[in-house]
Amino acid sequence: MTREFIPSAEAGDLEAVKKLLQDGTDINAQDERGRTAVMSATYNHQTEMVQLLISQGADINIRDHQLNNVFLYAGAEGMLDILQLAIHAGADTKLTNRYGGTALIPASERGHVEVVRELLTRTDIDVNHINRLHWTALLEAVILGNGGGKHQQIVQLLIDHGADREITDAEGITPLQHAESKGYREIAAILERAGS
Repeated sequence: MTREFIPSAEAGDLEAVKKLLQDGTDINAQDERGRTAVMSATYNHQTEMVQLLISQGADINIRDHQLNNVFLYAGAEGMLDILQLAIHAGADTKLTNRYGGTALIPASERGHVEVVRELLTRTDIDVNHINRLHWTALLEAVILGNGGGKHQQIVQLLIDHGADREITDAEGITPLQHAESKGYREIAAILERAGS
């Protein structure tokens, strides 16, 4: 049953998944990659399937072998709809990805403005969490972002929600110094206005 269950969830086959659950399939069974049905559905952006599985009691905090779970992956990939389902279901915001980062860090790096806003306003996520590269969401938005409008909005959001502008990278370089060295004048100006 489990062999059919996870691929059915991944494919978004609601009827097959409902039937398999009625037949007693373990909703939190994991495949050889450590993926549960709800995680496989998340990878394929099957929002209705994720909603169904959560409503049936799926554990959204289980991480697969890549250390992704529903909340972490939806945040990193900008899947606002699935992220909102995970938040509503009580996702553990303290769990980290394979880089030791929270969902906020890749969302900030990749320019997912609405996801960043959602995380900062609707969860208790730590805005100053430092990952294994010794980067915060603010550092990552500056270092790996492109300095454009989305990253400017994200830097402002992070600052508005208490991002510490003085936390440096492992070499002791501040977000402002990174912004200046990259020529991101608008981001440097936002940081300076905030008192960097």
